[in-house]
Amino acid sequence: MAKTLIAFYSRAGQNYGASGIENLAKGNTEVAADMIQEITGADMFKIETVQEYPEDYTKCTEVAKKELQANARPEMKGLPGNFEDYDTIILGYPNWWSHMPMVVYNFLESLNFDGKTILPFCTHGGGGLSGTEKEIKRICPGAEVKGGLAINGAGVHGAKKSIENWLK
Repeated sequence: MAKTLIAFYSRAGQNYGASGIENLAKGNTEVAADMIQEITGADMFKIETVQEYPEDYTKCTEVAKKELQANARPEMKGLPGNFEDYDTIILGYPNWWSHMPMVVYNFLESLNFDGKTILPFCTHGGGGLSGTEKEIKRICPGAEVKGGLAINGAGVHGAKKSIENWLK
């Protein structure tokens, strides 16, 4: 029987919400991941960094930008158990400067995705998926990467219908 895992990175704190920059108790990507879990019943794994990003939006973007420029691989708190049991990975992340957060690159490079199907989704402030689908294909050449879904972070709470349609 096929098993699905929702693996996602999301950051709470100051971020884009319905009213512009606001303090979010739950990051936009996690809100979307929760909707996907409600629809699919799939297992979930939250990708977490050992060193947390600053809660302040501007300070967070400065740290994340430096990581991108350095092609860094922030240390993760862990990896999902029994990863080999999953056939489909629904991969969620915010779009930061047309890239996935560097910890998501670390996640993808740390596991064997050969023979798996990856369905990427991202939350963004205007950049959509950018080139992230191609990056996932480059990092995971043995996986089948399906067409992704881009969700504007400010409208994530109203995205359930779009998510349902994408998952079909």
